[in-house]
Amino acid sequence: MYAVIQTGGKQYRVAEGDTLRVELLSVEAGADIELDKVLMVADGDQVKVGTPYLADGKVAAKVIAHGRGEKVRIVKFRRRKHHLKRAGHRQSYTELTVTGISAG
Repeated sequence: MYAVIQTGGKQYRVAEGDTLRVELLSVEAGADIELDKVLMVADGDQVKVGTPYLADGKVAAKVIAHGRGEKVRIVKFRRRKHHLKRAGHRQSYTELTVTGISAG
C-alpha cells in the first residue's frame, strides 16, 4: 500500500515505514502529525484518486528531527565589469517517518 501526498508545495510517494525529508514544518521533534492532503492511495489493484484530494485520506507520520541541508553555493559573475557576487543557501527540512496510511 502506498499513497501520494502533498506538503510544502511538493508531492511525495510514501509507503508505511518510509523516511522522507519535507519542507520545514512547525511541529516539535518526536510529535505525531497527520497529513490530510492525500492525492492518491493504491492498495494492490485498488486505486483511489482524489479531485484534487481524497476526502477521507490520511497519512500518519512521526517527526524524527529538524535539520538543514547541504550548502548550495551561488556565484554571480559579470565578465570585464569587476563584478563577482557570492552567496550560499541551506534549506531547512523536517524528517518524517510514515506510520500509517488510511483511505477511509
